Amino acid sequence: MKRLSELLFFGIVLLTLSESCKEAPKPSATVPKKVESKPNKAAILKSLLKSVPDSVETFEGMVWVPGGVFQQGAVNGDNMAMGHEKPSHPVAVDGFFMDVAEVTNAQFAEFVAHTGYITLAERKVNWEEMKKQLPEHTPKPHDSVMQPGSLVFRKVEVSNLQDFSQWWKWTLGANWRQPNGPKSTIRGKENEPVVHIAYEDAVAYCDWKGHRLPTEAEWEYAARGGNDNSIYFWGNAFEELPKMANTWTGTFPSTNDTQDGFELRAPVKSFQPNAYGLYDMAGNVWEWTSDWYNSRYYKQANDSGNLLVNPKGAIEAYNVGNPYVQERVIKGGSFLCNQSYCASYRLSSRMATTVDSSLEHLGFRTVKDLN
Repeated sequence: MKRLSELLFFGIVLLTLSESCKEAPKPSATVPKKVESKPNKAAILKSLLKSVPDSVETFEGMVWVPGGVFQQGAVNGDNMAMGHEKPSHPVAVDGFFMDVAEVTNAQFAEFVAHTGYITLAERKVNWEEMKKQLPEHTPKPHDSVMQPGSLVFRKVEVSNLQDFSQWWKWTLGANWRQPNGPKSTIRGKENEPVVHIAYEDAVAYCDWKGHRLPTEAEWEYAARGGNDNSIYFWGNAFEELPKMANTWTGTFPSTNDTQDGFELRAPVKSFQPNAYGLYDMAGNVWEWTSDWYNSRYYKQANDSGNLLVNPKGAIEAYNVGNPYVQERVIKGGSFLCNQSYCASYRLSSRMATTVDSSLEHLGFRTVKDLN
């Protein structure tokens, strides 16, 4: 039987992968009362007309995503859409450059070699920081689980899919260098996406590159590739999934029949890109965005009646099912997504994760502005 402290730790650091049907008490000053102010016509025209000049500098490993207007959120006919993906609302974004694929192990290793950076998963857990996001008087977990580590997936037979701690194991020594624990390695996996990356790790890499994380709106707009009314980046045909993305094919979380060719993470660019030339915008690993997660943001965005221009998401974090933590939006789904549990290979899919979370299926890609 697991020690109480270990169970507590799982409750602190695991992703919130399902929505709560019961409203949690609202902490003070956490829900934004307004969204972006109504833009003037000049600002709208700027977003609609901005395109990359022929003479502009191009960046290795990135593609230009032209600006435009789209409906952010769930499309009609998407029966798997969750409440926080609705209602859809009009958004305009300026053009930007985006990495063609997720940041790889090789790219992250170069960053570490130049900077000496140590990821959050490689550091001892900071209880003083963690308890700020917990109810008052929450007991400190045992020191044995406060050592450097991260969450690793494990196959398991389950009778229900409600308790996701059944297939996640807090593993000491798991980090980006050892993605499956101390005996694992990234040798030979240099072209796989780097994982076990917390939000601050992704930001540190961006700062080093002179890039930034995409906003949620930018990420979804880029993933759509102009396919504004589709459920998936390739259209609406679910049966195309195994040849379009790395997901969990089989019975989750016990059996993966590898119909798509992969058991866990796949090398980047293993599947065809979308219309903008972007790879892995569905499946493989979840990707960080810069937006705070707020359960009510889409409704507030829609209620404003405004066309949101370059929105940066909610003013503050708030999750009705997890009101004590600070979470950011992640997009794209992962190799663990399955229709029976997490169909997050859909374009409008969005999930929340705490900024100090690192997991075996969580990575990132970067963007860069024209100017």
